[in-house]
Amino acid sequence: MSLSRSLDLPATGRVDILAQELALLNDKGTRRIAFLGSRHVPVVAIHLVELIARSLVQEGHSIITSGSQGVNAAVIRATLDINPSLLTVVLPQSLQRQPPELKDLLQSVLHLIEKGDNDELSLPMASSLCNQEIISRSDQLICFAFHDSETLLNSCHSAEDMGKVVSLLFFD
Repeated sequence: MSLSRSLDLPATGRVDILAQELALLNDKGTRRIAFLGSRHVPVVAIHLVELIARSLVQEGHSIITSGSQGVNAAVIRATLDINPSLLTVVLPQSLQRQPPELKDLLQSVLHLIEKGDNDELSLPMASSLCNQEIISRSDQLICFAFHDSETLLNSCHSAEDMGKVVSLLFFD
């Protein structure tokens, strides 16, 4: 074994990312935090998502998410409970395309962005475009997914490519 092999250092790009993540943790300023996640979520996990969202809003961070059942609805409820002015919801399609129970929740959202131009697209395609917009508007991403959640995992990879700090938590 050569000496150079025993002193392998991480790639320079990874050191830069680590420095960025550490700086973000030490930064006391507010951030724009994107939440994305699965529609199908265990009940216990919903409470965890709500707790995390509430805590971040109480610290003054702005939250941006999409409108769907599961993770996104939990984030919306939690943020509306604490400070509705810190919430932005970007819908993948128009409000009319949303399920009735979600429409009721979305009526309370002050900053609601509809993507009616995407009504003719499939929901996975519209969601992918929506996720990209949400990520581009944020400083960091918190994502709750399953290992086979292709759209969400692709969104996380895209966020990393944009230099965003990504926290990916799996349900399975």
